[in-house]
Amino acid sequence: MSLARHATLVARHVTKSFGPHLVLDDVSFTIAPRSRIGIVAPNGTGKTTLLRILAGAGEPDAGSVERTPPTATVGYLPQEADRREGETLRGFLARRTGVTDAIDAFEAASAALANGVEGADDAYTNALDQYLALGAADFDARVGDVCADVGLPEHLLDVATVALSGGQAARASLAAILLSRFDVFLLDEPTNDLDFAGLDRLERFLRELPGGVVIVSHDRSFLDHTITSVLELDEHSHRTSEFAGGWSAYLDERAIARRHAEEAYADYQNKRGDLVDRAQRQRQWAQVGVGKVKRSGETDKFIRHFRTQSSEHVAAKAKITDRALERLEGDAVDKPWESWELRMEIATAPRSGAVVARLDRAVVQRGSFTLGPVDLEIGWQERVAILGPNGSGKSTLLHALLGRLELAAGERWMGPGVVVGELAQARSRFGDRPLLEAFEAESGLLARDARALLAKFGLGADHVTRAAATLSPGERTRAELALFMARGVNCLVLDEPTNHLDLPAIEQLESALESYDGTLLLVTHDRTLFDAVRITRTVEIAGGKITADRALT
Repeated sequence: MSLARHATLVARHVTKSFGPHLVLDDVSFTIAPRSRIGIVAPNGTGKTTLLRILAGAGEPDAGSVERTPPTATVGYLPQEADRREGETLRGFLARRTGVTDAIDAFEAASAALANGVEGADDAYTNALDQYLALGAADFDARVGDVCADVGLPEHLLDVATVALSGGQAARASLAAILLSRFDVFLLDEPTNDLDFAGLDRLERFLRELPGGVVIVSHDRSFLDHTITSVLELDEHSHRTSEFAGGWSAYLDERAIARRHAEEAYADYQNKRGDLVDRAQRQRQWAQVGVGKVKRSGETDKFIRHFRTQSSEHVAAKAKITDRALERLEGDAVDKPWESWELRMEIATAPRSGAVVARLDRAVVQRGSFTLGPVDLEIGWQERVAILGPNGSGKSTLLHALLGRLELAAGERWMGPGVVVGELAQARSRFGDRPLLEAFEAESGLLARDARALLAKFGLGADHVTRAAATLSPGERTRAELALFMARGVNCLVLDEPTNHLDLPAIEQLESALESYDGTLLLVTHDRTLFDAVRITRTVEIAGGKITADRALT
């Protein structure tokens, strides 16, 4: 680990806006050694922005981020593996771990020292410290072992990352984390696309890590196994609240805090209502009393004086009540804010035939990887989970069933009346077109109806005119899910559907899947989702071959 492994990172009053849109407001918290902080908020709230500011990759409008010691290293590992054209796996790992920059800085400092540049000795010392702290000295010795540990053959180190399969890319991202020697880790959706073995390996790494870690994740099981506190970023106030304890403790505390806030607001409303009613009654009584005195024709001045005083006494009580109401208003309790809530349904097309899709002795060739020969038949209303490690061929099997890939051998058959709704891993259905234009074309909706439906999924005027490719992964996922409401489907194909989704959307997806009565093909490593969704059959795949096919009772 780094020489400064007892480093601390402190955010003080961090505020950030993009144009007129406030994203972070007065955010303060501390990342201490061995702390495991999970940041929780809906998509688009500013979680990634906060991580980038913590890493020094973005500047706050106000506030600061302080490192103790100042030489502490902070590693930000983003949610999407930015595979670059021409960059090998070795180069990708060196860049993601900070080794490439450390080597460049050390070589520059060495050259300056050799040339007698003023102040070069201090720069050389700092560069050497960073070079050693980030593990650049033994990077080549470690990289092969770590890649083997995550299931990446050594020959792939000199292969361009753009040529890696989806499973290999997921393992490469995991390898980058395991190779890193940062003092503080900032992990943005680190579980995306990881299989169960990869999740277990990442959890063990985090348990053993002496440095502090901040995690943005919507994998509830992973959070339950790793974090020690939760930083909740409120989408309404753009401020944060910190909850001590793990994920389950956070859920309990949040529910209790919500209940207390609702009770306090109800109590305030009841007291206010009572005071308003009392003041109105007292003023009415006073007015009625004065009116009676005037209309009574009473000639006895003492009786008239007594009755007038009684009315004035009631009026004085009304003023006292008004002052009590003013004091209560001074301590007004705001109504607990109700956040936007997705209500997702999956529109179902008329049923298909009894057989939805079939592969007979099918073979798919993708570079050096071979799927098959595969015999598989999917029946109407089956709910099938396709299981297997990264790189085993799960996505390839889905693409073969749907006709997305050409068969090298065998036959494929799709049943009559099958209407497929597919959520692929890449979330690239809409391409580079403006979202609204692409959604209209895909859904068949008029612009007004398309806008209204996208708005239900949290995609408003600021989103729909942008190129779909510029949206965040979570926003692209929401847009694709909106299609399932716009048009009927009877065969739903979901490849890692919870990747990039926030927790409310995941819960709504689970609810929608429960009521969906068509055929379902599901690939997921989200353990909580897998437990929540009703499955009637599992198909296990390893090394491009089906190893088990079980009906569940």
